[in-house]
Amino acid sequence: MKKLIAALALGCATGTVLAQGKEIKIGVVYDLTGPLAAGGSYAGYLGTKYAIDMINERGGVEGYKIRPIYADAQSKPEVAINETTRLLEQEKVDMLMGVFSSAHCVPMSQKADQAKRFMWANICVASSVFKDKNLKYVFRAQVHSDQHGWASCNFLNDQAKAKLGKDPKDLKVAVIYEDGPYGAGVASGNEATCKGFGMQMVLKEGYAATAPDLSPLITKLKRARPDVILHTGYNPDITLFLRQSKEQGLKWSALIGHGAGYGQFDKLYATFKEDANLIYNVDPVAAQLLDPKTLAAGMGDVTKEMVRRYKADVKGDEVPPHVSMGFNQAWIFFTDVLPRSIKKHGGIDSEALRKAALETDIPVGGTIQGYGVKFFPPGHQMAGQNERSTPVVMQYSGNDTFIVWPSALKTRDAVLPLPKGHAYSNQ
Repeated sequence: MKKLIAALALGCATGTVLAQGKEIKIGVVYDLTGPLAAGGSYAGYLGTKYAIDMINERGGVEGYKIRPIYADAQSKPEVAINETTRLLEQEKVDMLMGVFSSAHCVPMSQKADQAKRFMWANICVASSVFKDKNLKYVFRAQVHSDQHGWASCNFLNDQAKAKLGKDPKDLKVAVIYEDGPYGAGVASGNEATCKGFGMQMVLKEGYAATAPDLSPLITKLKRARPDVILHTGYNPDITLFLRQSKEQGLKWSALIGHGAGYGQFDKLYATFKEDANLIYNVDPVAAQLLDPKTLAAGMGDVTKEMVRRYKADVKGDEVPPHVSMGFNQAWIFFTDVLPRSIKKHGGIDSEALRKAALETDIPVGGTIQGYGVKFFPPGHQMAGQNERSTPVVMQYSGNDTFIVWPSALKTRDAVLPLPKGHAYSNQ
């Protein structure tokens, strides 16, 4: 907490210095406290901060220094909205950036768009942020929840016969999820894609992320006896699920998570040790796992500097995917969108930023997370969403993270099913 307060103070102090010249004032909203902070939001904040710091150290963007105004949503939707209002109306920020929780992102994006203020969403993944909204001033280069749901089922379809000895049509799948926009969005993608492959959906059920007891859900899962559990949740509810599953003897062949709490494996491992090994996570890739030779020139060096700063701050070996997400999204904006807005469209007003974003055309390999960037145009069902974003399937083992899908990017074959002797193995 002391480091956080110091960082926030530094942001304000920096703004005082930069006020002497041209600047762009950005309201950066994350959950810096509360349960979502540990679920990936604080990691995303750090990644975003590193990008801003590095850009300013390089002299800013086209003569503009970046002045971040950091706001803590406190893991509460109502606080996120109040902070959005404060940033727009009192702080008079030029734009908004950040946002971890989709439950915050949906109303924030609508508020920003209605006010004709530019918003660059870094992490929140719910497809419902954009689907059928026709937002004009809100953009997201990040993957969206339908893609998370699609990826895990495609992975299972590819692995069913070779690893589990079953035809996909004989595979029993359960989908469980926190019932906010994020979890519901991923679950919808899970259901549609897995059913499309003919898999048996033996249970689909949501729950409140703040639920104090998941025993009734675990009882249902024991009765349904799924081969694979697809789970979307945050750190507190995932921790509760794993603890009560072990206590009640729930077993499975594979547990596949979808970002958020599953992206914070260091915290899961600290709690469950070896019992947490071999969990899967569907997410945009942690940038340090990619071969820099497959990326555009210079991206590998950018990743190295991001990793260096994180390890200096946190003193840990494992760099969570959310650090890459927060950094990558900010870096795309500062190195592609903002320069074009200033040079081609005359400034940093919302209309100029909107035009610049719609002209973004970054090929695959052009970002530290590997995917390219091209936004769906106005009138499209997903207007403002990146059409080139892609997640990967990762598997954890101790302090190591391996890419196991798609095959073109994998660094190790998937361990599937869980081997005998594992605390959750049904073998």
